[in-house]
Amino acid sequence: MIKKLFFIILLIFSCHFSFSQHKQLSPLAEVSIITAGPGKVLYEGFGHSTIRIKDNDFDLAYNYGIFDFDSPNFYLNFTKGKLYYKLQSYPFHYFVRSYQDDKRWIKEQVLHLNQEEKQQFYEYLENNAKPENSTYLYDPFYNNCATILREITEQVLTNRVTFNNSHIQSKQSFRQLMNTEISWNNWGSFGINLALGSKLDNIATSKEHMFLPDYVYTGFKNATVSHNNITHPLIKKEQFILKFDEIKIQASLFSPFYIFSLLAFIGLFITYKDIKKNKRSRWLDFTLFFSTGIAGLLIVFLWFFTNHSTTPNNFNFLWAFAPNTIAAFYLLKKDVINGMKKYLVLVLILLLIIPIIWISKIQLFSFACLPIFILLAIRYIALYKSLLTSIK
Repeated sequence: MIKKLFFIILLIFSCHFSFSQHKQLSPLAEVSIITAGPGKVLYEGFGHSTIRIKDNDFDLAYNYGIFDFDSPNFYLNFTKGKLYYKLQSYPFHYFVRSYQDDKRWIKEQVLHLNQEEKQQFYEYLENNAKPENSTYLYDPFYNNCATILREITEQVLTNRVTFNNSHIQSKQSFRQLMNTEISWNNWGSFGINLALGSKLDNIATSKEHMFLPDYVYTGFKNATVSHNNITHPLIKKEQFILKFDEIKIQASLFSPFYIFSLLAFIGLFITYKDIKKNKRSRWLDFTLFFSTGIAGLLIVFLWFFTNHSTTPNNFNFLWAFAPNTIAAFYLLKKDVINGMKKYLVLVLILLLIIPIIWISKIQLFSFACLPIFILLAIRYIALYKSLLTSIK
């Protein structure tokens, strides 16, 4: 309710400011990069970046991170990879109040600009904030509220700005960078790593690091700007606007690794009892095959039927195998068809490929999946042996 009220107030102020004429900034005007710390929910877990322009008679946040859960077909568009965000300008103190309520830190970096450059930033953002220009197609890795800030700066300052690479100490993939920002052992991280394919395992360039707000901060901190053949640091001064301890989400007993470990233990215990009693628990086979098959169908859908840039070539299909949904119903029967033994050989081979893909870093898998891999491998082998000896 509080978030919705804030959004309504934001719209009221944005409408007011959209009707104002472009003004000439005073010499006291400042243009700043604003970086905010992570929040408690998944879409806030990476932090946030925005631009602030402050002058004698106004102080505005130009926020490219605005979206509305209640907009028409929001979840359908999100699933299909057609999620639209928009730029909204509104009084900066509303931006601060929102983060203060959530106890999230905010850092400000004031840019070293001359009067003409400040005016260009202001006019660029005012033009972008017009209703006909404000909406853009969001991509979490290539076109988000963080990546846009560098693009704007390069467009306004052209060849006068240089972003250095000295702050990039090691070569990391998009997935590795993402996993440093959110805990691997939560459901959001598990879902992202399940849904996104091997494109996410490409090594990110220094520019591409800046899909994360933390790297926007360090990228601007290490950048330079030239005025009259004299090079200055791009950042004139920086300060904390809000200072809170960084929010870290702790793993709970209901986190993926603990839940999957418990389920794997139960599955392995039942498998052991089946072997001892010379029988087969058909309900367990159905559950394993059907659930992994459904996960596989999700991967196929995201890979082939959406516009997401990072869902193709997803090697999670090696264990979340879509045909398992069909195999599950055959395994409910007492008399299993002979071809099922060949199918079990196939899914075992697919499982064996996973360590090769993982170690070679073609694609990294979620560590939360390890208990699933172990359970599937042992159950597949036990099931193959039971079918080989015609145990029903």
